[in-house]
Amino acid sequence: MDRILLAHGSGGRLAQKLVEEFFIAPLSNPLLASMDDSATMDFHGRLAFTTDSYVVTPLFFPGGNIGKLAVCGTVNDLAASGAKPLYLSLSMILEEGLELSVLREVVDTIKTTAKEAGVSIVTGDTKVVERGACQGMFINTAGVGRVPEGIVSSANRARPGDRILLSGAIAEHGMAVLSKRQGLTFQTEIRTDCAPLGELVANLLKACPGVRCLRDPTRGGVATVLNEIAQRSKVGVFLDEAHIPIPDAVAGACEIVGFDPLYVANEGKMIAVVPPEQADLALTAMRDSPYGEGAMDIGEISKEMPGKVLLRTTFGSTRFLPTLDGELLPRIC
Repeated sequence: MDRILLAHGSGGRLAQKLVEEFFIAPLSNPLLASMDDSATMDFHGRLAFTTDSYVVTPLFFPGGNIGKLAVCGTVNDLAASGAKPLYLSLSMILEEGLELSVLREVVDTIKTTAKEAGVSIVTGDTKVVERGACQGMFINTAGVGRVPEGIVSSANRARPGDRILLSGAIAEHGMAVLSKRQGLTFQTEIRTDCAPLGELVANLLKACPGVRCLRDPTRGGVATVLNEIAQRSKVGVFLDEAHIPIPDAVAGACEIVGFDPLYVANEGKMIAVVPPEQADLALTAMRDSPYGEGAMDIGEISKEMPGKVLLRTTFGSTRFLPTLDGELLPRIC
């Protein structure tokens, strides 16, 4: 037997064997090993809690797979709230006929990524659906983290004069997934930027505890996240195109398919809005982190044009960047 069967979802012997062999053994920790219906943990102070679902097609793409995406996506959502990520749940919906070797590789990636991120998988669930009901597997994760005293991150806290920092190059994840899905080849392979950013954010908050807002620009990209900040804080956002890092391969690929990189998804980048007097320290802290070496100051918050995002282009003109309307790139996470 080398594929998922409907019987794996029955709750009987095959289901128990699947859970024990593919999840409990590789992801083992004391909380998970109890195999109770829920994990019991001790907490002190403020908590952050988030959940997300991952339905990416294909399951594997250059530089990652759906398992890495699930861990990083949830860890980064916690980090964007200023929290130290601690615990994740893992719920998997598996399609009848899925090769067990594929499942094993995804779980191995989950194990490796969770270890790097410093989080434990402490509870979960497995369901099996009929062939054709999902595209191999879907994953749902929920995460819990502890928020340090005095840290507040919210899209409604940006103030005129604040600087906008970006931790590195954009649009790599979305274009990596698209190239794999569509069978596109480019002179330089585009790989996902998928990465856990808990350490980067912790270093940033240590250097700049006055951070106003943190956001990971996933679906909708940088432009959509900054529109959210502009609208909720009732401020204007002015970006400098020359300072926004876009790899040449990504820029070329976007031009070929007609995408604006500012709207393409990222899975390993963080936007930070910080007070101007703390911007240099914050930028240095980001650049000292493994996933922030390419961090840049890309713009400022203004009292002009509240609720709008504008881009100062390299040609000397200015153009609006509205919120993404519709779906630029389906199923990128």
